[in-house]
Amino acid sequence: MISLAPILPEILILALGLIILLVDPFWKAENRRGIGWLTAGGLFLTILLSLLFARPADPVSVLGGMLRFDWLGFLFKMLFLFGAAVTALFLMDIEKLNSRAEVYVLLLASVLGMSLMASSANLVMLYLAIETTSIPLYVLAGFLRSDDKSTEAGFKYLLFGALTSTVMLYGFSLLFGFTNTTDIYALASLPKGLFLGVFFLLIVGLGFKVSIVPFHFWAPDVYEGAPTPVTGFLSTVSKAAGFSVVLRLFMIAFPFEALDWSLILAILSAVTMTLGNLLALGQKNIKRMLAYSSIAHAGYAMIGVASIYISDAALSPLGVTSVIFYLIAYVVTNLLAFGIVSTYTRVSGSDEIPAFNGLSRRHPWLAFAMLVGFLSLAGMPPFGGFIAKVLVFAAAVKVNLVWLAVIGILNSIVGLYYYLIVLKHVYLNRDEATENIPLPITRPYVIALVVLTLGVILIGTIFAPWFNLAGAGALNLF
Repeated sequence: MISLAPILPEILILALGLIILLVDPFWKAENRRGIGWLTAGGLFLTILLSLLFARPADPVSVLGGMLRFDWLGFLFKMLFLFGAAVTALFLMDIEKLNSRAEVYVLLLASVLGMSLMASSANLVMLYLAIETTSIPLYVLAGFLRSDDKSTEAGFKYLLFGALTSTVMLYGFSLLFGFTNTTDIYALASLPKGLFLGVFFLLIVGLGFKVSIVPFHFWAPDVYEGAPTPVTGFLSTVSKAAGFSVVLRLFMIAFPFEALDWSLILAILSAVTMTLGNLLALGQKNIKRMLAYSSIAHAGYAMIGVASIYISDAALSPLGVTSVIFYLIAYVVTNLLAFGIVSTYTRVSGSDEIPAFNGLSRRHPWLAFAMLVGFLSLAGMPPFGGFIAKVLVFAAAVKVNLVWLAVIGILNSIVGLYYYLIVLKHVYLNRDEATENIPLPITRPYVIALVVLTLGVILIGTIFAPWFNLAGAGALNLF
């Protein structure tokens, strides 16, 4: 009898989407906002049921070798589900989105694709999963058809995404042609020149997904134009899905070429961090600033991916562990940052940084959550971002990439500056015209922001359990 445990999260996601489509026509217009509660509740229930009944034991191939059932994929699935549940809560108060069932169904379709991405053990399944993830996100980015920036964001994301996906597919086809298999775990080693050609084709598509330089150009415009909760989802969960593929594909398919690809990724990491932080310095729009910040964080996470190679006979598990931990901390932290931006801009009507003047007087608790989120992004203790950066820098030092760790530390200092600029507007600048105007925060936002704020603090202070989970996932690649 075939066990459904390996695909239980995917089955539950699909069932939740069907339930939403079935109940949507019978939902009264004044209560349609409740679709968000149904989506978020269903996703949290999916997490609970998966933890109870679908935890992996020893890694095994399932569904004819199309998927790999292991802790690495399972951890990423739980992270995707959590990010989607929080995003569903944030969508509940976005006008023109909160009453549209198709928005939540598109969100679930994307998460379904991401779950398959994290577990794909076959190139065909991997490509189908990437497209299942991407197509709903193109629609969500441009969903506000009356907003020119939103339609521009969706169109740009679609054009660039389709182009890079095509290039990556060409790389997959070459892999199949030269190795005569689509099984990632059975791909044969390639001659060096041929490998480098295939690698660059693959990194075009995967680099676009995680927005590393030089495939980052879409991010600022798309992040600014898309609805803010969708932007938060794109910058966190979608990026984590891309890294899950990078880890499994390169570690499993190309272990003997690790010296070559780790050096290339180290260079891309350094350029990505530096360019992202430098471009963020001059931004006046907070969503564009967070977009360039997100590019820089892709560079930090890529340090861990690059910190793999020790010798031809040994690879470093700490590099993979640091990436997984970094992504856990980053997803929670950046969702918090975009949640606060969504909360405030929904009332103020502006996402320019000066619009946050006097927020600490208008709503001290929201300002405190912003302080926690932005200091964590900057890598300050005792928050999750600090431990995450320490781990990726330690991984780089362990494999003698000291120069990369130094560049990362210097970039963290640059990043701290523009995060503090925003906090200066929040705590030191005043706006007497709005200081006494109430700032209402609805229940979905309160729940999401409290959970995320506590998560950022707990990941930074009680980090051993998260580190152990990340280590368990990393061991599946060795």
